[in-house]
Amino acid sequence: MADFGGWEMPIEYGASGGGVLAEHAAVREAVGVFDVSHLGKATVAGARARDFVNRCLTADLGRISSGQAQYTLCCADDGGVIDDVFSYLVSDEEVFLMPNAANADEVIELIADAAPHGVRVTNQHTDFAVIAVQGPRSAEVLQALDLPSDMKYVSFVDTDFDGRPVRVCRTGYTGEHGYELIPAWSDAAALWDALTQTARQFGGMPAGLGARDTLRTEMGYPLHGQDLSRAITPVQAGSSWAVGWQKAEFWGRDALLAERASGASRRLRGLAVTGRGIPRAHMPVVDGAGILIGETTSGTFSPTLKHGIALALLDSAAGLEVDSLVSIDVRGRFIPAAVVALPMVPSHVR
Repeated sequence: MADFGGWEMPIEYGASGGGVLAEHAAVREAVGVFDVSHLGKATVAGARARDFVNRCLTADLGRISSGQAQYTLCCADDGGVIDDVFSYLVSDEEVFLMPNAANADEVIELIADAAPHGVRVTNQHTDFAVIAVQGPRSAEVLQALDLPSDMKYVSFVDTDFDGRPVRVCRTGYTGEHGYELIPAWSDAAALWDALTQTARQFGGMPAGLGARDTLRTEMGYPLHGQDLSRAITPVQAGSSWAVGWQKAEFWGRDALLAERASGASRRLRGLAVTGRGIPRAHMPVVDGAGILIGETTSGTFSPTLKHGIALALLDSAAGLEVDSLVSIDVRGRFIPAAVVALPMVPSHVR
């Protein structure tokens, strides 16, 4: 167990028999079940709630329909990212938000302070739990429990399990086909037991934060606070696709438009280690001439690729392309790496 965003979270489950590597493999090859109830939850409700949220967050809520979800960003005026958030559009009058645990209170407070008369913002951090079921056999697990599984990617259905309400979403953070289930907090233990017991029938197991990190890094999915932050804008992090550039209003719009027009001075890139060594965050990266061109933001051993991988913020002026060679300073030892396209392994989310 370890502290994560103020919550005590499992790094790995001893019962898996193989730790992080076994849990990672289960998600890529069968199914893994994650308790991610630390994620924040909030409801924005009232007249024209959708329009209000759309004026705050970057993605265009006008492009989705009720029953769909959207990855979006809460930005500061200077374009820095306060947090990345999932928005679930229930109706024009209700939006359910899921920010990260460490930033949930701040994001919810910012939105509440900006809310017009008639719009209520309710912090529901411990009203709901979140259980992620991820992997190629995830649909079979849900089907075995008579839960819906055939919704399209980034869509959700409100249903029930054992007579209790649960929201089932076709979302996730692993790059695999998967779901995130949102039950009431008091119903979470029974649902967790049912999901993990059923997952074992399909070659699966519970999975902790260790596997969650290796899985998302292979995909190039940013972790807020490392690859995306108040100092790292969406333009720099390659998250421009989560910005509704045609919208007339959202927090940080002017700064992001200016950066997009001038070009980001640095960009988030994927690196594959070609020698021996495992990179971690905040390690210097140099070019072939030994000139410092940036630093890693995330780094790990890839159980799928069997070598070290990293995400790194690198100077745009370095002119790097896929297959360009660089070196990572791993505690005084320079290990070679190549720039690679993201994701680093095939994604099956759709």
